[in-house]
Amino acid sequence: MADIAEDVADGIRWLAHWDQWFAGLTFARGITPDELAARLGALPGVHPGTLGALDAWSMVTETVDGDGVARVGRWGGWSFAVEHGLPAGAERLAEVSRGGVEAVHLDPQSDHPPKQFAYARDGELVCCFGLGEECWRGGHRPDFLLPELIAAGILTPDGACARPAGEPDADRDRHTLAVVERRFGLALPRHLIADTPLPAYVTCTR
Repeated sequence: MADIAEDVADGIRWLAHWDQWFAGLTFARGITPDELAARLGALPGVHPGTLGALDAWSMVTETVDGDGVARVGRWGGWSFAVEHGLPAGAERLAEVSRGGVEAVHLDPQSDHPPKQFAYARDGELVCCFGLGEECWRGGHRPDFLLPELIAAGILTPDGACARPAGEPDADRDRHTLAVVERRFGLALPRHLIADTPLPAYVTCTR
């Protein structure tokens, strides 16, 4: 397992090879971590305090069905939320991005691969796709990352898959995460997800 220094240098690409990535990740640029939690549906008056990953997962089992727990912080110019349980960022990304904010959501989809990427800006879902399924893109501007995906050898100029047949999923995902990392300047050390106690909020997607 890579150490923290290697994680920082590797941006978010290390997520492709980390078999303990079970939580959704939402990044927002232009708002504070507390405001990110609020836009993810933080329940007013519910203040779990500061929690590590294990305590956050334990709290998920105690919440009402449909609720999650988001641990929030800031790194590299982006506020971030580590979302345990049902990730509110998957449903609320456009809302998170209102008012000129940029927002990125990464969902590991451990039970239903592939991993998912989505990008929203100024209240609009710009682009989304599954890692390994970049040829099928959604959003108001599905081709937003197409030049970068072509330059990285992930897609051909006509939008078809360019990765070699039989490539391991983690290696394939790493190439796409590298595109996302470079395009948005994202980085998140492993210890912030796995070990570090962070301010926590109960979130609701309903």
